[in-house]
Amino acid sequence: MEKVKAAIIGSGNIGTDLMYKLQRSEFIELTAVLGIDPDSDGLKRAREAGYKTYSNGIKALAENPDLAEIVFDATSAKAHVRHAKILKDLGKMVIDLTPAAKGPFVCPPVNLGENLESENVNMITCGGQATIPIIYAINQVADVTYGEIVATISSLSAGPGTRANIDEFTVTTRKAIEKVGGADCGKAIILLNPADPPILMRDTIYCKVKNMNKEAIQKAIKDMVKKVQEYVPGYNLKQEPLFDSNQVTVFLEVTGAGDYFPSYAGNLDIMTAAAAKVAEDYARYKLEESLYGGIKKERAMTNET
Repeated sequence: MEKVKAAIIGSGNIGTDLMYKLQRSEFIELTAVLGIDPDSDGLKRAREAGYKTYSNGIKALAENPDLAEIVFDATSAKAHVRHAKILKDLGKMVIDLTPAAKGPFVCPPVNLGENLESENVNMITCGGQATIPIIYAINQVADVTYGEIVATISSLSAGPGTRANIDEFTVTTRKAIEKVGGADCGKAIILLNPADPPILMRDTIYCKVKNMNKEAIQKAIKDMVKKVQEYVPGYNLKQEPLFDSNQVTVFLEVTGAGDYFPSYAGNLDIMTAAAAKVAEDYARYKLEESLYGGIKKERAMTNET
C-alpha cells in the first residue's frame, strides 16, 4: 500500500513514543527522527529501528526537504515558533505537538475533518485532548456557558518540555475550550501529583449549561468516549457524570498504551495518539484525493476523445 512520508522533529519522550505508534501505521512511512542531542535515547532508538537520524535539528530537513511531506514538531512552544516559518517555506504539512498554537487547534473527534487542508495544525495540550471532546459533546445538546477542566498528571510523567510550558498549557487549553469545545467561557488548571506509585492521568470537567437534559447529556458524553477510544483505547469515564442544578461534572481517566511511556503517563500517550490520528487521516485524505483525482482526469480525457 502507498504511504505518505513523515519525519519527527524532537527526540525526547513525545517524539520517541510517537515513533513507536507510527510504526504500526498503514498510511504513514516514518523516514527520519531529528534531534539536537546525538546521545539522546530517542535518537539511539530511532537508529536501532532503522530510521535516518540527525542531530542538527530542523537544519537537517532544510538540507533534505524530500525526507517527508508530513512533519511532527515535538520540541517546545518557543522552538516551534522558529520552526513554523521554515516548515511553511518548505511546503510541509505540520502537526504541532507543542502549545505554540501557530495553526488552528485540532481535536480529532471534533474538528479534524474541517482542518485537513491546513498547513499547520496544533494539537492543543494533553488536558485539552482529553477534555475538549467531552465539553464539545455536552455543548451540542445543552449549550455550555462555562467549561472548566482540571488535568491531574503524575509528576513523573511531566518531563522538561511539559514543565517549561505550563503557562502556555493553561492559556492554550483555555482558548481551545472556547474555540473548539464551544464553551462561552473556559478555564484550565494542571496539577502535578508526586504520589508514589504514580497515578494515572485524571481529568475533571465542570460545565455550566443553559439546557439541562440529563439523558441527552449522558448519551452525548458516552458516544464521545467511544469515538476517542477508537484511537486512545485507555480513555474511560471514571464514574457516571454528576448533575447538580445547571452543572455537569465528568471524571475521566486515561491509561497509556505503554509504547514508550509507562501506562500511567496517559497524558503523554493521548497527545501522541491524537497526532498519529491526524497524520493518518491526512495521509488517507491525500492518497484518496490522488486516486480519485487521477480517475476523474482519466475519465475526462476519455470523454474528450
